[in-house]
Amino acid sequence: MHAQFTGAFAASPAEPDPARDTERGAGPVDLGHHGDAEVGEGLVDLAVNVRQAPLPSWLAEPITASLADLAAYPDPGPARAAVAARHGREPAEVLLTAGAAEGFVLVAQALRGVRRPVVVHPQFTEPEAALRAAGHDVQRVLLDPADGFRLHPQRIPADADLVMIGNPTNPTSVLHRAADLAALARPGRVLVVDEAFADTTAAPGVPGEPESLAARRDLPGLLVVRSLTKTWGLAGLRIGYLLGEAALLRRLAAVQPLWAVSTPALAAATACAGPAAVRAERAIAAQLAADRDHLITRLAALPGVRVAGRPASAFVLIHRPGADRIRVELRRRGWAVRRGDTFPGLGPDWLRIAVRDRATTDAFTTVLAEILEA
Repeated sequence: MHAQFTGAFAASPAEPDPARDTERGAGPVDLGHHGDAEVGEGLVDLAVNVRQAPLPSWLAEPITASLADLAAYPDPGPARAAVAARHGREPAEVLLTAGAAEGFVLVAQALRGVRRPVVVHPQFTEPEAALRAAGHDVQRVLLDPADGFRLHPQRIPADADLVMIGNPTNPTSVLHRAADLAALARPGRVLVVDEAFADTTAAPGVPGEPESLAARRDLPGLLVVRSLTKTWGLAGLRIGYLLGEAALLRRLAAVQPLWAVSTPALAAATACAGPAAVRAERAIAAQLAADRDHLITRLAALPGVRVAGRPASAFVLIHRPGADRIRVELRRRGWAVRRGDTFPGLGPDWLRIAVRDRATTDAFTTVLAEILEA
């Protein structure tokens, strides 16, 4: 068991109050700040949640081969069919995008008619940034750190007609129960579940991705956002996709630029949807879980460090008073971690740390211990 929140964070949460939750900590933050801004020359990167490993040959080879076809316009048909087959859907229920981030922009642009969009925080900031850029008046629901950042469906305003939430959530690494997410779906509401990190999750004895809604076709208004960036290290290629009702995806496709997804990215999507790729992904997720447990154990042994919730993804969120100063000192000593104060609902005493191999974790936590003990 890793260290849980104590002291001021140990109080039992009050009865859910959506109005209170949307007001708490709703001040301005830099929604455009991302982990890549923390990285610099000579720094060990624990700020970006992308797996750092060479591409396997089954992925690198089709991407390379696709370069011979760049004179032709991209044809998304084969990739769409492959992704649909992976998730047990029809091709019309898949929309390929230039990364998950484009998906949030399409939602914001296509659904300008929604009256009460709600974003559940802390989470990846691009969904809210895209909504605000499109002129939406966004309401925040902030999950409680004292409660492990768990989702309570009753905290979401009943009249919200667009709800956006991550699962597992960046930056908390919390994996919400599929049943709790499904409880948010209803006629007249679009429910956007960001599963960009779903392929990083694993649970002993549970096949596939625990708590994923990617294959659910029975929930009205469900839109699942997926990414191939994290596990396969394809941040520079920009490839993701949306899963949902065909009619909803047609609305989003209507505002998408022509040929938005490149031929190499389509080749990657096709390769990553195959059975061999899914098996490899599950093995990587299992190893990641072991490496994450090692990181949590090392962090929990440090003075004053508290690990948030029950981490389930490729990163861990910690709370430590003075974390903003600690981050600067870590950087001076050659380590980049993600600041927490640019996530709504967090603040300067939070840091997000990417899961790496055990040797890297040991070296990092040794340096962190030295800083804390100084």
